[in-house]
Amino acid sequence: MSAPLRLLLLCASSSLLILQAARADSSDPGFALRLSGEKRKQHEGRVEVLLNGEWGTVCDDDFSLAAAHVVCRGLGFTDAESWAPRAKFGQGQGRIWLDNVHCSGLEKSLLECESNGVGVSDCKHSEDVGVVCSQRRIAGFQFIRSQSHDQKVEDVRIRATYSHRKRVPITEGFLEVKDAGKWRQICDVDWTARNSRVICGMYGFPTEKRHNPKPYKLLSSRRKKNFWGHSVNCTGNEAGLSECKLGREVPLKGNSTCSKGGPVVVSCAPGRAFAPSVSAGFRKAYRLEQPLVRLRGGAKIGEGRVEVLKNGEWGTVCDDHWDLTAATVVCRELGFGSAKEALTGARMGQGMGPVHMNEVQCSGFEKSLTECRFNRESTDCSHEEDAAVRCHIPEMGFNKRLRLSGGRNPLEGRVEVLGQRNGSLVWGEVCSEGWGTMEAMVVCRQLGLGFASHAFQETWYWQSDTSANAVVMSGVKCSGAELTLDQCLHHGKHVACPRGGGRFAAGVSCALTAPDLVLNAAVVEQTTYLEDRPLYALQCALEENCLSSSVFSSQIHNNGQSDFRPLSGPQSWVWHECHRHFHSMEVFTHYDLLSLNGTKVAEGHKASFCLEDTQCDEGIQKRYECANFGQQGVTVGCWDLYRHDIDCQWIDITDLRPGDYIFQVVINPTFEVAESDYSNNVMKCKARYNGHRLWTYNCHIGNTHFHTFDSFTSLNYFYQSAWIKENLC
Repeated sequence: MSAPLRLLLLCASSSLLILQAARADSSDPGFALRLSGEKRKQHEGRVEVLLNGEWGTVCDDDFSLAAAHVVCRGLGFTDAESWAPRAKFGQGQGRIWLDNVHCSGLEKSLLECESNGVGVSDCKHSEDVGVVCSQRRIAGFQFIRSQSHDQKVEDVRIRATYSHRKRVPITEGFLEVKDAGKWRQICDVDWTARNSRVICGMYGFPTEKRHNPKPYKLLSSRRKKNFWGHSVNCTGNEAGLSECKLGREVPLKGNSTCSKGGPVVVSCAPGRAFAPSVSAGFRKAYRLEQPLVRLRGGAKIGEGRVEVLKNGEWGTVCDDHWDLTAATVVCRELGFGSAKEALTGARMGQGMGPVHMNEVQCSGFEKSLTECRFNRESTDCSHEEDAAVRCHIPEMGFNKRLRLSGGRNPLEGRVEVLGQRNGSLVWGEVCSEGWGTMEAMVVCRQLGLGFASHAFQETWYWQSDTSANAVVMSGVKCSGAELTLDQCLHHGKHVACPRGGGRFAAGVSCALTAPDLVLNAAVVEQTTYLEDRPLYALQCALEENCLSSSVFSSQIHNNGQSDFRPLSGPQSWVWHECHRHFHSMEVFTHYDLLSLNGTKVAEGHKASFCLEDTQCDEGIQKRYECANFGQQGVTVGCWDLYRHDIDCQWIDITDLRPGDYIFQVVINPTFEVAESDYSNNVMKCKARYNGHRLWTYNCHIGNTHFHTFDSFTSLNYFYQSAWIKENLC
C-alpha cells in the first residue's frame, strides 16, 4: 500500500495498467508494436507493427530469440521466453513489413535491427512470427492511447479519504494517475459513468455506484490543484484504463485548472463476498442461491473454467471467438471486476457433460453470459476447447493476517496468524487439534497459494519465529466456504489447546494443482443388482468388516490437474493377507441406502483395495498398478474400476424392507486426500426394492440440494475449485 501524501488521505492499492499497444523508441514517430492472434494470452501473440498508418506482420525467416527480446521489451515486458514460427497465432492481414530480421538483442526498437528493409519481403502470412513474452513488466512502461500520440501514464490509484481509511477493500476516493513520477488528479468535466465502470473493473469491482459529492468538494477546495493535462474517453468495455482513448487536452492553469469542475471521484460497488467492513475487512461466509454461471478448476479466487446451467445440467463453453469482452461479462456476473485474461484450450482443465455455448459474442453490458449471443450448435467443439477466465479481484489484504513459517519453500510451513493477545496484535500459532484438509484449504486459498496438498498436526521439523511460539487460535473448524481462517469457527479469545503449540502447531503444504475424483454415475446405474451369498463364502468380507447383498461396479475418474495419491506412504499401508493387497486408505468410499427423508437404513464401506490406473484416456499412459507391490494412485485422465464381484463392493440389505430408497455413494468421505472439488464426490440414485429385485435409476453427481455438501457448493462458486456435473445419466 502506497504511503499517503497528506495525513488526510489514504491510498488504495495501486494497480498496474495493461499495455495494449506501445510505441517503441524509434526515429519513426508512426512506429508501434502489438501482439495479436488466436487463442493467446496477453503476453503472447503474433507480432504486428504499425508503419505509415498501417498494421502489418513480421516474417519468421531468420527470426531469433534475440529479436523476440527486442519485441517484448518494446511492448513493456522485461524479456522474451520464446518465439513461434509458421503463424502459430494465426495468419495476419495486410503488409508483411519486415523480413530476415537480425537483432543482437540490445536494440531499443525492432526497426534498429538489420532486415531486408521496410516492406521488402517474399514471405506469405503462413510465415507470420509470434512471440511469448515474460509476464513481468518494465516498471513505469504503461500507456493510454490517442489517435495522434501516446501519453505515458505509469500507474493509477483510488485515494480514499480519512473517513474511509479503515475500509477493506477501498471502494471510493479520488482517482489519481502517476505521470512523470507525480500523482495527479483528473478533471471531472468530461468524466462519465463508463469511465468509472472501467476503473472499478480494474480494482475487482463489478460496477460503479453514485456517491455523495459534498465532502469531496470540501476536501478538494482545501487542496493544492495538481491536475493531469488530459481527459479520458472510455466505452465502458475496456479491461483497464490503458485501453481507453485520450479525450481533449485540459489547459493547465494552476489553481484555476478545471474551474468548472473538480477532481474525479470514483465509487465502486463490491461483489457480495467482498463487501467492506471496518478494519479487517472480513465477513462471515454465507450460502448462495443457485447461479446460472460458475467457475471451476481454478487454483485462486476469481479464476476457473466457465460453466453454465441449462435445463438442470451444467455444461461448458467452447473457446471459439472467446474474448476479454465475454470473459468480463462472466467476471462481473460473479461479483468480480473485469477480466484479466480470456483463457482458451482448457487451460483450467477439461469439464464433462455437454458444451452448452459456442461462438459467444457479448456487447459487454449484459448482466449474465446467458444473455450474450451464441451458437447453440457445438458439434465441432470438444472439452479440449473449454473456455476459462481470470478476473480482477479486490485487494483485501488477506495475506497480511496470515503467513507460513519455517517451510522449505514458500508453499509450506507452520501456520501463523495475527491475533489479539494482552490487548495487542501479535503473531502466533494455530492449535493443531482437529486440524484437517478443510482448514488447510482455507489457508492456502487465503494466501493465494492454490489448493492444500497436506494438513499437518505436527510441525516439529519446521522452525518458526521464536516470537510467534504462543498459540493464539484454537478450535478451528472450517466448512470450506470461508474467505479467511478468521471466518471459520474457532474459540475466539478463549484459546484452549491441551497439547500446546510448538511441535503440535498446525501446518500446511499448498499446490497450484490438485486431483479431482468423479464417480461415473452411469456405470453404477447400469451394474447394480441383487445377490445372495452364504456366510462361509464371505470370510474375506468379514475381515474387511462388510457383508453383502446388493452389489455394483464403480468407476472413479481423476478429472483434476494432478494425480490422486494416498495421504500415507507405503510404509504406513496395511497388509491384508486374505486378499493379498495393501490398504493405502482406511476408508475410501461410503455406500449408503437412505430412506426418502434422508435417514440411513443400510450402509457399506470399503478401503482402497489398491488405487491403480485401470484404464486411461487416449494418449495418457498408466503410472500406477498394484502388481509387485507397486505405487498406488490414479493418474490425471485415468480411472480406477472396482468391479461388482470384488469384496465390499456392496451394501448389506439382509433386513431391508421393500420400498423406495435413495442410494448414495461418497468418495474420499473424510477428505483424507485434498481435492480441488469435493462437491462432485457424492452420487445419488433413486432405488426401488421389491424384496426380490433392486434397481437404481436417475443417478446424478454433485446435486447442489444435498444438505451435506451445500457448504462446498458455496465454496466452489466463489473459489472456483473445480466442477460439478449434475444429471450425468
